[in-house]
Formats: sequence, structure tokens, C-alpha cells
Amino acid sequence: MDEKERIQKVLEILKDTYPDAHIALRSRTPFQLLVTVILSAQCTDVRVNKVTPALFERFPDVKSMSEAPIEELEDLIRSTGFFRNKAKNIKAASRLILGRFGGEVPRTMEDMLRLPGVARKTANIVLYNAYGVIAGIAVDTHVRRLARRLGMTRETNALKIERDLMAIVPRKDWGKISYVLIDHGRQICTARRPGCHDCPVRDMCPSALRDQHGT
Repeated sequence: MDEKERIQKVLEILKDTYPDAHIALRSRTPFQLLVTVILSAQCTDVRVNKVTPALFERFPDVKSMSEAPIEELEDLIRSTGFFRNKAKNIKAASRLILGRFGGEVPRTMEDMLRLPGVARKTANIVLYNAYGVIAGIAVDTHVRRLARRLGMTRETNALKIERDLMAIVPRKDWGKISYVLIDHGRQICTARRPGCHDCPVRDMCPSALRDQHGT
């Protein structure tokens, strides 16, 4: 089995293992999704989901969010960390969406990247989950860790990891593969102690094989 075949087999097994893998952040509209993803930077999805009900009750849409008093917005999202920068970006993005995009969250990568606080990871998540647009692969901390451990990349930079993954993952799977890897990273291949003995792809994982042979 060559390297490409190995990776394809690993991906197929993981997709079968986590058939219901999906985004954990809760939202009702593309705009709310954008806000939740911005809030999720350096913060757990669980924490974001605790914060957003009160936030969206107060500022449910792009117009109300664009008019939100910055101090009140900061207070509502304070527990997500980096709250001043996040509040500034959310408010600025809301104004740009209203002023340039007619109140609609953009549907292209190029336009998404014009929004304050939005890089490729956030854009990929919003485009795929809000509109079904597959533009790339969202690389978060779990995806970065799993891609390296499974021998899918040697890079550490998120953009380069995304490039490597896009070259080996079938395009039809670009949107979902992030959530498959995230679920595997949360349930088995954790950051502190990978559960290799419970891993369905341990026999094809270079990291597990190295540990097994003490190299």
C-alpha cells in the first residue's frame, strides 16, 4: 500500500467511524454562524454555545449587531476570551456586511476574507455550513494535530496544512473531513494522551507505529 492509498484508507475508516460528524456551534442564520465562529477562536465550542443565547436574544441580526454598544457587546462575550478584539471585529464585520454586501453574509471566499476577524478557517466553516459552498478545508487545532499525527502533512502553518489536505482529500469531502478529524481528536486522538489502543486506524498511523516500536 503506497502513501496515497494509506491516507485514503485512513480517511474512509474515519468517515465510517464518525458518520454524523458535524459542527458543534449552534446558530440559526448565516450571520449568527459567522459570529459564533469568530467567538470560537481560542475558546471551546461549549463555552461559545453558553454565551450566544443571551447575545443573540439581545442582538439577533446583522443590523442590531452593527448598532450594538461596544461595551455591552464586550460584556456579553467576555467569557470567550480576547473579548475586546472579538467585539470590535464582530461590530466592524456587521457594518461591512450591511454596507457592502446588502446585509447578507458573503458566499465566496474572496468576499468572506474582506470581513474583519475572518481568515480562511472561519470562511471555510461559514461557507460550508451556511451555504454548502466547498472552498477549502477548515484547519483548527484538532485538524492540525490529527493531520500531522496521521502523516497527512509535515507542515505547522494552517494555510500549508490546508493546501496539503486539499491535495489528498477528495473535494466532495473537504467540508466534512474537518468535523471527522475533530471528533476523532476529541474522542480518541487527544492532545495530551492519544488513545492509540482504541484507534480504528492505529495500524496505519505513523505516530502510533513509532510509539509501538519505541522510535
